[in-house]
Amino acid sequence: MYYVVVALYVIVCFSLMLVVLLQQGKGGDIASAFGGGSSQAAFGARAGATVLSRATTICAILFMLGAITLGILGQGGGQSVVGGRAPQGAAPQGTTQPVTAPAPTPATPAPTTPAPTTPAPAQ
Repeated sequence: MYYVVVALYVIVCFSLMLVVLLQQGKGGDIASAFGGGSSQAAFGARAGATVLSRATTICAILFMLGAITLGILGQGGGQSVVGGRAPQGAAPQGTTQPVTAPAPTPATPAPTTPAPTTPAPAQ
């Protein structure tokens, strides 16, 4: 389902680019930006809605709906990469740590005084 929506979304993206690039400019050159244009309207002369302008509107709506749909579909079922990690020193879930036997204690206690040292022979 997700990959079908992605494929349709890519088609909508390419068609939106094509429709926008096919449209004719509305005389928005540098002269009209400073009042030197022939039209006194703020955005140029108002033309009737053409097939390309309606196609642009439809593709833009499909583009936004596709982005929202992919955002919703992308959230479901996935887990965070960081959320699945166990804390340091802890075993992953489902595994057990090996039980180690305690270290054996010596039978005789260790001497508390240092052993006498013999002096080195003089040369």
